[in-house]
This record gives sequence, C-alpha cells and structure tokens, in this order.
Amino acid sequence: MAAGAVTGPDWRDDRIGAAARGENPAVIARLRTGWAVLGDTQHLPGYTLLLYAGTADHLSDLPVPERLGFLADMSLLGEAVFAVLRERDRAFERLNYEILGNAWPHLHAHLHPRYAWEPQPWRGGPVWRYDPQVRAAPQHALGARHDPLKHLIAAKLEELAGGR
Repeated sequence: MAAGAVTGPDWRDDRIGAAARGENPAVIARLRTGWAVLGDTQHLPGYTLLLYAGTADHLSDLPVPERLGFLADMSLLGEAVFAVLRERDRAFERLNYEILGNAWPHLHAHLHPRYAWEPQPWRGGPVWRYDPQVRAAPQHALGARHDPLKHLIAAKLEELAGGR
C-alpha cells in the first residue's frame, strides 16, 4: 500500500452492517432472522455462527415469534453444516450449539463441529478450553481457501429451505 493511503474500516468492526452491504467475506447466506457466517478461525473446520440481523443482546429480548424464528434458523444452519461435514470428513462426529454473548453483547449462536481427530483433553470438553493460541493460529484463519466450504453450506441451506 502506498504511503499515506487511507484504508476503510475493517468489516469485523461492524459484522452485521458489513454483511448487509455485501462486504463481510465470512457470509454464507442470509436467513430469515440473521446472517449465517463462517467463524474467523477454522481450527475446527465448519465452525459457523448465526448473527442476529436486528438489535438484541439476549434471546429473551426478542418477541416469541422472532425468538422461535432465530432458533429455527439456527437449527436449519446446523442441519446444513452437519450434512456437509458428514460428507467431507469421516471423522466428523457431532455439532454443538451455543448462544453466549460474553465477549460480544449481540445475539448470535455458535455452531461448533467436533471431530474424532481432536486431541485430548479438548475433544471431550467445550471448544473454549482449547488454547487461544491454537484457535487463533494463522493457519486456521478464515480465508479464500474456505470459499468451497461456504458454497457447499450455502447450497445445502438453499436445498433444505426449499423443502420447508
């Protein structure tokens, strides 16, 4: 980059706005209540999130119909991720779901794939027990090499949504 060049804001500073503007490279698809995205780290390939498209901190902040819609979208995303990962990696075992919010106070759900190849003791516990340096290692960073996975999940979401 040339000296004095000005760069725009990082899409990570406003993930929802960047998704709406088509500037969030992690986006898999727009669902009814939010954005399906790949996680910033792919130390467990297929780690995805559902980012609520509105303004809410807690699931209970939503009116019941919207809450049920968010949970249905989370389930649909999980079904798509599960189907794709089952085809891609024989060691894929399960998909764990979490709604947290401690680090980012905006309603979002984490979908963590779990694999037989994960080392002990992390394999049997929550993903967050992994060493943060392992999760954030450069070789696991989201990048263009994950585009085929995004496209497979998007196609499966479209297929599943068509049948509902």
